[in-house]
Amino acid sequence: MPRIVRRVSEAQPGLAANEAAAASAASRWFAVYTACRHEKRVAQHFSQRDIEHYLPLYRAERKWSDGSRVTLNLPLFPGYIFVHISRPERVRVLNVPGALAVVDGTGREPAALPDAAIDALRLGLQQHHVEPHPLLTIGQPVRIRSGAFAGMEGLVTRKKNGLRVVLTLQQIMQSLAVEVDEDDLEPAEATPLIEASLLNATSALYSQSA
Repeated sequence: MPRIVRRVSEAQPGLAANEAAAASAASRWFAVYTACRHEKRVAQHFSQRDIEHYLPLYRAERKWSDGSRVTLNLPLFPGYIFVHISRPERVRVLNVPGALAVVDGTGREPAALPDAAIDALRLGLQQHHVEPHPLLTIGQPVRIRSGAFAGMEGLVTRKKNGLRVVLTLQQIMQSLAVEVDEDDLEPAEATPLIEASLLNATSALYSQSA
């Protein structure tokens, strides 16, 4: 019995190496950063080189200067395309003109995406009207696009069911917080007034919500 145990333990490093090699050779989805407005061209190169890829597109109407309208298929995530490759195949991907980098995760290793995420994108684009939306984060300056506060600018302080934005009335240097839908916001340039609104009001807001 001890001899059998010793042989099994001696075989473990080899098994681990084989498992690591198999994991490295398994194909996963990765995001590739592309040159500006080169997403479709990179996709063409991938097709020519038999690299499995996915470029999510959405339909958008544009009006030309002559008044005519046209429907375009535009990248849903400008500057990005997804590839289904094994880790060693990164070299092939980065040899494609316009493919700049494979998006890294922690430890500078390529960040794999779940298959379910890509499947959901494909199905969702078939069943729903989808369009890009600016990423909104805590502390980001934003502008309200519609409603009673349309045109006012402030800072996102926290997320709850929707977004809370701190607005400041410059004339009296007082701030208020308003709950708004994310669709009613757009990014804004940071200004001293917006920055002051966070300094003046954030501590009070959190003390009230505590």
